Amino acid sequence: MRNLTTYLLIFVLLSLAGCKKDVLDLGGTTSTYGADSEDLDDQGLPKLKFKVELPSMADTKEYTIDLEQWDIPNDGTDPLKTTANLQAAIDWAHDEGYGRVILPEGHYLVGEEKNDIYQGGIEIHGNTEFVFSEGAILEIDTNDKWNYCVISLDGDNIIIRDGIVQGDRDTHVFTPRESDGNTAHDEGHGICVWNDSNIVLVDNMIIRNTTGDGSLVLEATDVTFTNNDIYNNRRQGISIVGGTRITITDNEIHHIKGTSPQFGIDIEGAGRVDEDILIQDNYFHHNTGGDIVNTSGKNVYILDNIMEQGEGSTYVDGPIVSWHKTHNIIARNTITMVDGSVNGRLGYIQYSGGGDKGHNRATYVHDNVCNSCGMYMYKSSDADVRRNKFYGYFMSFTDFDNAVLVDNLVTYSEAHPNLRYCWSYRFNNVTGMAEGNYLGDELQDLPLSKTEPYTMQCVLDGW
Repeated sequence: MRNLTTYLLIFVLLSLAGCKKDVLDLGGTTSTYGADSEDLDDQGLPKLKFKVELPSMADTKEYTIDLEQWDIPNDGTDPLKTTANLQAAIDWAHDEGYGRVILPEGHYLVGEEKNDIYQGGIEIHGNTEFVFSEGAILEIDTNDKWNYCVISLDGDNIIIRDGIVQGDRDTHVFTPRESDGNTAHDEGHGICVWNDSNIVLVDNMIIRNTTGDGSLVLEATDVTFTNNDIYNNRRQGISIVGGTRITITDNEIHHIKGTSPQFGIDIEGAGRVDEDILIQDNYFHHNTGGDIVNTSGKNVYILDNIMEQGEGSTYVDGPIVSWHKTHNIIARNTITMVDGSVNGRLGYIQYSGGGDKGHNRATYVHDNVCNSCGMYMYKSSDADVRRNKFYGYFMSFTDFDNAVLVDNLVTYSEAHPNLRYCWSYRFNNVTGMAEGNYLGDELQDLPLSKTEPYTMQCVLDGW
């Protein structure tokens, strides 16, 4: 018969085996929020577990479009003829099984009216690598349509690379819409990745001068943007309106200005699924709305990016903006602001959840450098904020549950002496824990508690 010690040991082991962490691990170097420790890396961040599939061409036959044979103008004239004949050549190459289609050097002006609101450009079929020769430009002709796609993808397994795609921003005719007189015309896109186009790579492209977005991703899966220069588009650099397994790496996205929201990247599914998105090693600058906004995305990694407001540029919202109940891992970014936005000089702001403070997964903010800017989260819950440097501004939480703050640095700015009192670390009705946080050279006593909400006396005094 087993003795009492043996039964106790068995009981403890069974209890441990069935135990799942569902609260913060307050201390050490990680915070789990219900995640098993093996799901976190050595810095306490959730491991990136998804992998975006890249296109692979089974047929390596190559065809360079014969401009003379197909009677295709390449001098920026005759858009109707250019559109019809270029499309015919692309269709023929697809039917003949060519996996790689090359557009010769030249300026191709395209555009064909499809209906009252949409101007069509060129369609690229599935299982095609469409390559621009050096000096090849594909441009949409001046039109008065609300929507257009210079290149529209039709099918899976597509590569677009090495060229210039541009809109008609400078000459577009902003005809009022009959229903309400609106002239936004904000759906003119450079490259459209539709819901029937999955496994897509857009590589080494210049995408510019559209009336809407440089690129639109609409309910697509396995899409990669890399090494592109995306600029001077009116609405966004890239809009993700429903997308799963999306990678955006090593791009320069800049000078987005003209019609709201005016972000470098906008994740805004409007009821669609946005999930497993990696935004890494990009350079953002001079984007009027901000650089990255996540309104709906789950499991979004924002890593190792450089974000600069840029001289002469004015932010509306700010560099990084997330909405309540999105899932964000924001790490190792360098953010520089020149002056404020409508939110002040906040490099990262998480907008309110209103009366619902629950957040079903944590927001991770690790190892970011914020020059002349800070961060603010309010009316929400569950944040893991570690080893960030906020130079010249503050870190603030209001009506927030479970804020974990470890080894952060905040400094004062001589340019903003009014922020010295009560505006470095600022708390209003906040629970959580804090350790190892500095204000300049001084270690701060930030008395957060897991159970008792903390409000600073200076906040109660109205500062």
